[in-house]
Amino acid sequence: MGTPDFAVPSLRALAQAGHTLVGVFTQPDRPKGRGGKVQMSPVKELALSLGIPVFQPQKIRKDGLADLAALAPDLCVTAAFGQILSQEVLDIPPMGTVNVHASLLPRHRGSAPIPWAILCGDAVTGVTTMLTDRGIDTGDMLLRVETPISDTDTAGTLTLRLADMGAALLLDTIRRLAAGDCPREKQNEAAMTYDPKLTKEMGELTLNETTRNSLLRVRAMAPWPSAYLTAANGALKVWQATEYPAKADRPGTVLFADQQHGLVVSTLDGAMELVSVQAPNAKRMEARAYLRGHLMEAGKPLDEVMI
Repeated sequence: MGTPDFAVPSLRALAQAGHTLVGVFTQPDRPKGRGGKVQMSPVKELALSLGIPVFQPQKIRKDGLADLAALAPDLCVTAAFGQILSQEVLDIPPMGTVNVHASLLPRHRGSAPIPWAILCGDAVTGVTTMLTDRGIDTGDMLLRVETPISDTDTAGTLTLRLADMGAALLLDTIRRLAAGDCPREKQNEAAMTYDPKLTKEMGELTLNETTRNSLLRVRAMAPWPSAYLTAANGALKVWQATEYPAKADRPGTVLFADQQHGLVVSTLDGAMELVSVQAPNAKRMEARAYLRGHLMEAGKPLDEVMI
């Protein structure tokens, strides 16, 4: 049971390891992008290429229960499935349901653990396999693996790394469950954090926060929903930024917009240079390249500047 890119390596690893995959459950096809074209999930694409039966219930606990029961799986695996499993679903596989969760539980429960780990400034994150129960990421932990979060990691790069790590951890977890020697540990509720779902609005850079927190937001929101600054005539997406040694009295002021300094805006306690940006209806490009064809006035608040 999985849907986005994060789940693909786990499905591929199960297939390559020779496990009998009796079915794949994934979210229904949905419109995506500007054109609104209906697209299948990455997990569905892989499942079809592997010849595995695919099921796409709106809610597995209602319209997918009979299909799952008919498959009679020994074990279910979830990886970023995107649906809550009822007790009736959990009771079907005799070996239980193993979830591949992209955080070091009990920290960062919820649907967006990778962006939140960056946004919170964590130095380390990882993957935890757990036995799913009726709660949201509350089940007993099985195995875990860690990785440092570098200053250049985005949610996108970290997702790729954790997806591969999670796939390897999943195979080890299943092997040890079958052998009967897999550790099992209850989560410490006192150390629990739960993070809300990402929204487009969370990408907004108000610049009324520290440089460090602004830079964390840029990295955490890439690739979706992407960080952005509000200018006089639209939103300027910020794909990459770095700290700049300057400060202005008012956060959000355009300090420089030239080839010598680049595109620099002030924050609460300093400034940052916008290295890679994307203007409305334009392609992503280096900010200095963008400035060669667009005059931006320095010395004013960004929300009063034309981009």
